Amino acid sequence: MGLDDGNALRLLRDAVDPALGSDDLIRRFYTRWFAIDTPVRDLFPPDMDVQRTAFANAMTWLFSELIARRAQEPVAFLAQLGRDHRKYGVTQRHYDSMQDALLTTLRSHLIEKWDDQLAEAAHDAVMLIIGVMRGAADAEKGPPFRDGTVIEHLRITRDVSVVRLQLDQPLYYHPGQYVTVQVPQWPRRWRYLSPAIPADRGGAIEFHIRSVTGGMVSTAIVGETKPGDRWRLSNPHGGMQIARDRGDVLMVAGGTGLAPLRALIMDLTRYGENPRVHLFFGARYPSELYDLHTLWQIASTNPWLSVTPVSEFNTDPPWAAEYPDVEPPRGLHVRQTGMLPDVVTRYGNWGDRQILICGGPQMVEATKEALIAKGAPAERIQHDPLAN
Repeated sequence: MGLDDGNALRLLRDAVDPALGSDDLIRRFYTRWFAIDTPVRDLFPPDMDVQRTAFANAMTWLFSELIARRAQEPVAFLAQLGRDHRKYGVTQRHYDSMQDALLTTLRSHLIEKWDDQLAEAAHDAVMLIIGVMRGAADAEKGPPFRDGTVIEHLRITRDVSVVRLQLDQPLYYHPGQYVTVQVPQWPRRWRYLSPAIPADRGGAIEFHIRSVTGGMVSTAIVGETKPGDRWRLSNPHGGMQIARDRGDVLMVAGGTGLAPLRALIMDLTRYGENPRVHLFFGARYPSELYDLHTLWQIASTNPWLSVTPVSEFNTDPPWAAEYPDVEPPRGLHVRQTGMLPDVVTRYGNWGDRQILICGGPQMVEATKEALIAKGAPAERIQHDPLAN
């Protein structure tokens, strides 16, 4: 039965599910893979915890989709994964050894339940996963990444930096997409970042980065980046977008979650007519609303854009005096005080809008839940994967 055997697929899904204790299996898979294909180890960071968790979550989702007999999203996901893995230097030989290691590890872990049906389902599932990734990678002819040089690093609040680069070759992406970035301080450890400007034919690109407590890469970027540093960027991911013919738009940005929404807004300025866009831009303190001047400049010449600044606290901490004043000229909505989901839903459920939410996972989830509780249709809400 292979991929039609729901019971066998459930056994495989439960084996890799981190919520059901798959740590040992996943660890043994990587140990086996690195043992039979030693050069593969050099493609991964020294600390494998994040990688193992991401792999376990992805495999759990893939098996769940196969059980539900949904193929379109898994195939698209695997194809993108295959194309993206080119940036690591993955070759066809690596797919062969991965296939062998994964099948052998699943068999040894499930040996007491292993039979012909489970073996067939495991074989077909792994062949599908490896085959789609391998085929997509082989079909992609463009470069797997772009390199660029940091030309400016602005520390605009205690925890937020704006970094501007000049790429050796232009990177083409849709506004609202994101890329993975490797910085010299942490080789082989990639971090998701969203460009804050639309794609530039000359190769200019800008990122807004917040230093996250315990985050090694973001802390290094904010604290150590200097002009001349060489960064490596993957090809773009994500499908967040605005349909200009499908009604007005609500945007909710928390902190540096502003970046992809800012790129979308900048892209809209190319058109004479646009849907109305209302942006709520939130931060903890007023001083962390770091890009209000840019937003004011755009709104002052584009009447379709309205901006409401939101801060959790009404006053700034003492350290804010060391950074530029972010108060914009008169013209934006009066700054509101409170939690971003609460402030946004005070104005209604926004159910007739296209809704885009960007920021930290907790803010995104809380805002989405608050809007749905007010009556906004879930299918009208867009956000990037919460793990980003």
